[in-house]
Amino acid sequence: MTRRRPRSRRAALAVVLPLLLGACAGDDDGDVTGQTAVVPDVTTTSTTGPPSSSTTETTEPEPPSSVEDLSGAAITLTEIASLDAPTAMASRPGSDVLYVAERGGTVRPLTRTPVDAGTQIEVGEPVLDVGTTTDGERGLLGLAFSPDGTQLFLSYTDTSGDTQLDVYDVDGDAVLPDSRRPVFATGQPYANHNGGHVAFGPDGHLYLGLGDGGGGGDPLRTAQDPSDVLGSILRFDPADLDAAPEVWTIGVRNPWRYSWDRETGDLWIADVGQNAVEEVTVVPASGDEPPGRGANLGWPIFEGSLPYDGGPEPEGYVAPIFDYEHGPGCSITGGYVSRGEALAGLRGAYLYSDYCDPTIRALLVRDGVLVDERALDVDVPGGQVASFAEGADGELYVLSLAGGIYRIDPA
Repeated sequence: MTRRRPRSRRAALAVVLPLLLGACAGDDDGDVTGQTAVVPDVTTTSTTGPPSSSTTETTEPEPPSSVEDLSGAAITLTEIASLDAPTAMASRPGSDVLYVAERGGTVRPLTRTPVDAGTQIEVGEPVLDVGTTTDGERGLLGLAFSPDGTQLFLSYTDTSGDTQLDVYDVDGDAVLPDSRRPVFATGQPYANHNGGHVAFGPDGHLYLGLGDGGGGGDPLRTAQDPSDVLGSILRFDPADLDAAPEVWTIGVRNPWRYSWDRETGDLWIADVGQNAVEEVTVVPASGDEPPGRGANLGWPIFEGSLPYDGGPEPEGYVAPIFDYEHGPGCSITGGYVSRGEALAGLRGAYLYSDYCDPTIRALLVRDGVLVDERALDVDVPGGQVASFAEGADGELYVLSLAGGIYRIDPA
């Protein structure tokens, strides 16, 4: 169940967030180009019945959409690479190459090649190097490929500390640096709460998450202002990138990763709290309407499920499905609903972690109700959990600003 305790209103101090704490993270000061690793492939075991015989054709039933509970969940981490402060990773549709954003501004490819012992992963030279600043919580914060794999979008804070969203053309696995086109920019009044996550939704549109502008307690009152791009998740039409984005979801403080369940289309948002509470909110998909339009997560009226500034519930308010108090956690890092074949014991469960508590945890929600939650008893080495990533086949990864990139495997 949701963990809460009564508290008095705290002073409006900015919570220490992932990239602020990780300003000096990354123990790989040299060039990592050419680094290789061979990781074993994951063996999946069907849980739907015995295998078919060679002489009798049988049809196995479809696996359930989610497990009944998390009692059978067990994971381990397999390191696939170590880079300099990785912040985000994406797979290009139609390719086996993974692309990693390093906080300092570079994008590196991880090329995967089948070998007898499993899969060889080689770290390539940077394909892009953008001008960014890394003070506070700034840097290269997100990347996403278009659904057809022909464009790469980068979200970062430029040398002035402002949010910049650019697009590059992609030819095969080659990103074309000279094709850069600015898509969107906005000022950032403080060095924290920049947001910066960028991703394509199941509707084929591009989404960019922006924090409330920083400071403590939303001093500029952006999060409840539907006309302000800060404190919101924006939606872009990729067919018309010259058009202004739609302010899609408001009332967020610092949406540090959001994702869509690849089976149901539900939108999961992890929002970093102020001084006391971290939260996870689920906005369910409904018919042909993509989830999230007009949704209001309540900040700064609420911090998680607790009153912060006070006042009535705003129009469109969506309460968190789960929240937790600080200590040892301090800053949530959102992940994905597990749908890959390998993690059968976690099918339908949402994975997340925390920058200050690197344990990977899982939530199980059914019909809009939290039915189970637990720690998976595996910590990300080095802590400083910056991001999760999802491969083309649903496999999940977790990234640490300390350098490591890990595949989440069944134990």
